[in-house]
Parts: sequence; C-alpha cells; structure tokens
Amino acid sequence: MGAKEFDYYIFIDYSENYLGYLIIENKKIREFLPKISKFAHYKELKYKLAYAHSIRKIIEKNKVVSYLLKSKIKNVKDTPEIYSDILEFLKHHDNCIIFISVDDKQFSNFERLVKVIDGTNIKVVRESKLKKDTFEYRISLVLDTLLNLERLKHEIK
Repeated sequence: MGAKEFDYYIFIDYSENYLGYLIIENKKIREFLPKISKFAHYKELKYKLAYAHSIRKIIEKNKVVSYLLKSKIKNVKDTPEIYSDILEFLKHHDNCIIFISVDDKQFSNFERLVKVIDGTNIKVVRESKLKKDTFEYRISLVLDTLLNLERLKHEIK
C-alpha cells in the first residue's frame, strides 16, 4: 500500500450518528503528514475533551482541511448523499487508481456499491485492516477526529 501506488485516497468513517469522507491526492500526502502528527484515535484517549480542544486549534493553525481535495460530514441518515458524492468522484476519475478505506460498519454496503461500477482500479479496504503507523492509518485518524469534533459540537449545543 505504498504512497506511489494510488492517485487518490478516500477514507469513509462512521462515528455514532455521523458519517463522513475525505479525499486526498497522492501528491499532497507528503506535505500533509507532518501537519497531522498529533492526531490520535479518539476512542483510545484518556482525556478526550482536552484532546478535542487542542486538536481543534491544530486543525485551524495547520489548515488541515485545505490539503484535502474533498471532505464532507453528515448525519448518518444522509448516507446516500455521502455515497453518491464518492461514486460521482469515482465516475469522473475512472482512469485513476484509487484506494478506499471504509469503516467496518459501512464496509459491506459500500463494497457492494463499488462492485456495481467497474472497480478494477479501486482497492477497498476495511478500516480495521489498516496497519498502525502507516500513512493510510494516520490519515484515517484525521477523519475520525473531524467526525468526533462534529459530534461534540452538536452535543454541546
């Protein structure tokens, strides 16, 4: 799963009532990785609220979202919108090699959907199969964090 194998990386994740995705170009990964070195898996953290507060500042300071080609977070009831965005992207980039990491809860549904289109240039992987300390895993932490920040924002209101 090296950085030079794929043109685009898509990550789909689920957190309680939220589903989101992010798309990043291969050529942006090298400059993106140093910006996300402090990201951690939210569920494994002891001091979650302190992490959320400090990581929000890091996201703003490092302009993390500006490195992403596309990203969206929606309520889980809007799953069709998320999936249609991704399918539209795949349709417009059918000559590219694409890596997709999908949350385990969404994997079987999404994998069936990708099989409908010609997915010979698409590799779909369960999020749980990402190896720790790989850049794919580290980028998946960004989406995990963005989802949890969105969830916390709505819980506080």
